[in-house]
Amino acid sequence: MPNEASAKPRRCPLCGKPRVEEYKPFCSRGCRDRDLNRWFDEGYRVPVDQPPDGTADDDRFDEG
Repeated sequence: MPNEASAKPRRCPLCGKPRVEEYKPFCSRGCRDRDLNRWFDEGYRVPVDQPPDGTADDDRFDEG
């Protein structure tokens, strides 16, 4: 297990600057807020497998 002194410094996932403990994993309030705004604006998406016709698989809700 490497010690913390020899570990590679972690970087901000948005801009690559060294991260600040207060805003971890980001470097600043600005990068933290930018990331949050991307979530609010649906800039991040979770990939799903959906049939080409656009219908969802609702078999689990059938009452038959």
